[in-house]
Amino acid sequence: MNNPTQFAPGRALDVICLGRLAVDLYAQQIGARLEDVGSFAKYLGGSSANIAFGSARLGLRSAMLSRVGDDHMGRFLTETLAREGCDISHVSVDPQRLTALVMLGLKDKHTFPLIFYREDCADMAIPADGVDEAFIASSRALLITGTHFSTEAMHAVSTRALKLARRNNVRTVLDIDYRPVLWGLSGKADGETRFVSNEGVTAHLQAILPQFDLLVGTEEEFMIAGGGADIMAALRAVRAVSAATLVVKRGPLGCAVIDGAIPAELDAAFNYRGAQVEVLNVLGAGDAFLAGFLKGWLNGADYAACCQYANGCGALVVSRHGCAPAMPTQVELDYFIAHAARLQRPADDATLQRLHRVSVARKAWPELCVFAFDHRNQFFEMAQQNGVSEARLPLLKQLLVEAVGQTEAALGLAGKTGVLIDDRYGADALNAATGRGWWIGRPVELPGSNPLQFDWGRSIGSHLISWPKEHVIKCLVQLHPDDNVENRLEQEAQLKALYEAAQISGHELLLEVIPPKSMACDADTVYRAVKRLYNIGIYPEWWKLEHLSAAQWQAIDALVQERDPYCRGVVLLGLNASIDDLAASFNEARDSSTCRGFLVGRTIFHEPSRRWLAGEIDDAGLIAATRANFEALIRIWQRSRAAKLERAA
Repeated sequence: MNNPTQFAPGRALDVICLGRLAVDLYAQQIGARLEDVGSFAKYLGGSSANIAFGSARLGLRSAMLSRVGDDHMGRFLTETLAREGCDISHVSVDPQRLTALVMLGLKDKHTFPLIFYREDCADMAIPADGVDEAFIASSRALLITGTHFSTEAMHAVSTRALKLARRNNVRTVLDIDYRPVLWGLSGKADGETRFVSNEGVTAHLQAILPQFDLLVGTEEEFMIAGGGADIMAALRAVRAVSAATLVVKRGPLGCAVIDGAIPAELDAAFNYRGAQVEVLNVLGAGDAFLAGFLKGWLNGADYAACCQYANGCGALVVSRHGCAPAMPTQVELDYFIAHAARLQRPADDATLQRLHRVSVARKAWPELCVFAFDHRNQFFEMAQQNGVSEARLPLLKQLLVEAVGQTEAALGLAGKTGVLIDDRYGADALNAATGRGWWIGRPVELPGSNPLQFDWGRSIGSHLISWPKEHVIKCLVQLHPDDNVENRLEQEAQLKALYEAAQISGHELLLEVIPPKSMACDADTVYRAVKRLYNIGIYPEWWKLEHLSAAQWQAIDALVQERDPYCRGVVLLGLNASIDDLAASFNEARDSSTCRGFLVGRTIFHEPSRRWLAGEIDDAGLIAATRANFEALIRIWQRSRAAKLERAA
C-alpha cells in the first residue's frame, strides 16, 4: 500500500511527542513476584517519551513536550533524552510536583505486574500556556498519547496542541495508549490490566478522534476507542467519526493498516506479518513499534516498509530488558530485518548485541589527555621508601584529581580531559572525579599478573555492578602472540570473560596490551596481538598501546578500521618515559587516524608525589608541580596535532 500522507516541507522537527515522561524501574530478577524482587534497573519511561527516544535513535528529529519534577529523576530523564538527540527545549520543570515513576516486574511471558506512581505527578501538570504555537508549527507531526486526555486539565492542554497543529499543517498522531488504571477504572496497584470496557472513556476518545490523521493501537485499544467487545464493530465505529489511517497492532501476527473503508474481517485488511522472536518482556514493545512506524511514515515510505520497521522494532524490544534502552538503531534494525528468519532469540546473536551497544549515540572523545594514577604497587613502594604510611595515599590521589581539574580549567580542555584511577587507594579520588564530564578509567587487573588475574578474583562481572556507567574498564595484559600455548589460552580466556562481563554491565572496555619484557618483540608483535584478540571475538572500545613507529601506526589504523569501525580509538601509554621520549612517540603517532591521545602516569606524578610524601612540598606545591608536568605534556601533544593539520593544509 502506498503512503499518501503529505507533510509540510522545511520544518526543523519531524515529530513532537506530548505525553507521559517518567522513570521506569524494571525488576532485575526474572520470574520473581514483584513482592520478591530484590533490585531494579532504572530506565527512561512513559509511552510518549519512549517513542520520542526511539524515534531519535532511528534518526528522526524528535522533540518532547512534557514536564518533570525539580528532582534527580527529572534531570535523569531530560539528560537521557538529550544524549539521544531528542529536543528537550519544551520539557518544563515543575517546582511543586515530583517526576512520575513506574515499577515493573517480569514474572513470566504473560505476567508483567506494574504499579504507576503518578499521583499529581509533573507530566500530568503541563501548564495551559505550556504549548507554544511556534514550537508546534516547527514540526511535521505531533504525537499525543491517550493518557493525556484522561484528566480535564491535560485534555485542555492536549486539545490546544491539536488545534495549533491543525492550524499549522502539522500531521497528528494518536497513540491510544489505554491504561485502565490511569482512567481510574482499576485498583491503584493494578497497572497490568490492559482492558476494561467503559462507555465514558469510549465517548471521551471518540470526541477527539476526528482531529487525528493517524490512529495507532492494539485490538483492545481500538475496542475502547470504538466501544464494544468486537474488533470489527469497534473499527467501524472509529471510522464513522474519523478518516484517519488506522494501524492495528496484532502482537506476533504483526499489524494491519486500514486507509479507507473497514473490511469485513481484519485479515482482509493490509496485513504485514511480524517477526517471530522469543518474548522476554512485552512492556514498551508498542512504543518501539510506533517509533519504527513513524520512521517510515515520516520519510514517505510505503506501508509495507513502515510495518517492517515497526514490527522489527517491536520484536527486538520484546526480546530485551527494558524499553527505551532496548530500542534499536537503524544499523541494528537493518541487520535484524536482513536476518530475521534465523533470529528467534535476538539476545543470543553476538553481532546484533554488539551493534546495539556500539551504534547508539555516545559522547564523542575526539581527543584525550588522560592523567593515569591508577598505579597501586608503585605508590605503595613510594610510601615505603619515604617512611610514611600508605594511609597517606588516598589524600595524595585526591590532590591529583584537583590538579586535573585546575588544568582542565586553565587550558580549556572540557571534553578532552581524563583520569585513570584505582579504587584501592583512589576510591575517594574516583568519587571526586565522577560526574564532572571526564573520561574515567578504572583498572581491574592484578598488578604484574601473567597470566592475567583480576584484582577481585574471577567473578569480575559481580564487581562491575557497583561501578558508575561512565567508568571505563581498563585492563593491562602482558600479551605476546608467540607466548606458550597454555599461558596464551589462559590469558585469552580471562580477556574473553572480561569482555563478556562488559557487554552485560554496559561499561566500555580499554585493553592495554604490553608484550612481556622477557620475550623478544618484532615490529609487528603488538599488531599481531591486537589482531589475535579481534580474531577471538574481542572488540574493546579502546586500545592502549606503547610507542609505535609511523609505519606500525599505519598498520594498526588499517586493522582497526577493517575489524571494528566502531572502535573509539587508541591511546598512548607512558611507561615512565621521559618527556623527550614521549614527544617522539607523539610525533610518530601524528598522522594516525585512530590515535586519540595519551594515558600517561609516572612521567607526570612520580617526582611531585615523592617530594610530597617526603614532606618537601605541601599540597599546593604538589598540585602546582603535577600541573606543570601534565600541562607540558598536553602542549607537546597539541603541537604534534597542530603539525598534522598544517601538513594537511
